[in-house]
Amino acid sequence: MLNDFYKQFKSGTDIRGVASEGVQDQSVNLTDEVVANMADGFVLWLANKVGKAPNELTISVGRDSRISGPHIMEITTGRFKACGANVLCCGLASTPSMFMTTVDLKCDGALQITASHHPFNRNGLKFFTREGGLEGSDIEDILLYAQNNEHPASSDNGKITNVDYMSDYANGLCEKIKKEVNAEDYEHPLKGFKIVVDAGNGAGGFYADKVLSVLGADTTGSRYLEPDGMFPNHVPNPEAPEAMASICEAVKESGADLGVIFDTDVDRGGAVDCKGNEINRNCLVAVAAAIALEGNDGGTIVTDSITSSGLKTFIEQTLGGKHYRYRRGYKNVIDKALELNAQGINCPLAIETSGHAAMRENYFLDDGAYLCTKIIIKAAQMRKQGKELDELTADLQEPLESCEIRFKITEKDFRACGEKIIDDLTAYAESKEGWCVADDNREGVRVSFDKDNGNGWFLLRLSVHDPIMPLNIESDSDGGADIIYKKLYEFLKTTSGLDI
Repeated sequence: MLNDFYKQFKSGTDIRGVASEGVQDQSVNLTDEVVANMADGFVLWLANKVGKAPNELTISVGRDSRISGPHIMEITTGRFKACGANVLCCGLASTPSMFMTTVDLKCDGALQITASHHPFNRNGLKFFTREGGLEGSDIEDILLYAQNNEHPASSDNGKITNVDYMSDYANGLCEKIKKEVNAEDYEHPLKGFKIVVDAGNGAGGFYADKVLSVLGADTTGSRYLEPDGMFPNHVPNPEAPEAMASICEAVKESGADLGVIFDTDVDRGGAVDCKGNEINRNCLVAVAAAIALEGNDGGTIVTDSITSSGLKTFIEQTLGGKHYRYRRGYKNVIDKALELNAQGINCPLAIETSGHAAMRENYFLDDGAYLCTKIIIKAAQMRKQGKELDELTADLQEPLESCEIRFKITEKDFRACGEKIIDDLTAYAESKEGWCVADDNREGVRVSFDKDNGNGWFLLRLSVHDPIMPLNIESDSDGGADIIYKKLYEFLKTTSGLDI
């Protein structure tokens, strides 16, 4: 069992911690020794996973732009080399590209040094095998090796080789666009398009220079392409309002046909159409679903739990697909899609409203650059037909009001407390006239209300990792969200252990 020290590093299916000074009351816990122990733990876990000795392994290592990345890369590549592994050092790279090294470069495992959209002082380790990202139980195993001070035997056979895999990865996206757009000028299928990129000073700047410009697009007006691990302009997170405001502004100022935005390590993406409208959250899911269901008539789209009622109608009635609403957490939706396909259910897409989108055609890898590539391909195909991208989701009904409130759980056993609240709320809702408990919900409690009682829905759930109960409310009427919240508050004020 993990002790409290090593338990703090487990963040779902990743390892995360504080790697740099600079934030008050946050001292560094990803020390050199701890990182080295974790690297050795991964070697032991990977050797057991693939049935090879540590000195027979090939491991790739990449990093995002945060300031602690180069130092952590030096430690991890050094530890891998010390056990005799063949180490491919990829430098600044996107997280999805590191998975692809297990495909294209035949690596046994891959490490991306990233903390996604988190602040500059944090960093982490994200691991891959050819089967995809690791499960939470795998992370626990790696941390147990580190905690128990277990290390692979030393060897003199290890070597570190610098490789420019990002150029190969970018070229793969270029070839996909050329093939699927099939323009008259085959080598420049985006000629005549103006597409701006906001990389948020993360690892996504390559997309403007090595993909869009190469294919003929005008990318002037793009923002924050240079990597800067202090993230001086805005948080690199497509979910953040200030980030989306930035790319919307860039599109309008430059008169672009499209804008795309990435998080720090490019496993998430978002977009903006030529009118400055966000293609994000429910709209992003709708666009991705429309693309994924082409050639997959009646297919199932797996999403997280907080998607809107209008999205379900769009997927099932407009697109003719099936909507499988599942739990929050990108790995949860991906694993569910894999499970459904294994059962013989045609499921081409798993997507979370945060911007994590994984397509079956792309190894069910959540890849923001691949998602934006598919959107750009669709925009180019529609232009050939004299249409604009926003026509794809013209029938999607977005809610008039939406909000999220995050309640803190004050009891030490926060999971037990949260689960009791969910059980009690379920019973309460089922007893109340006019409260319609969703029969297709698989996380928390989702309740809908008619036009006279708020004209919308709420979802109360337990956070995947934290002592938090997020509450999402949407309404199709002015003032409806307040009406729904007041109804729910009558229950919330009877609970214990919840700070309301």
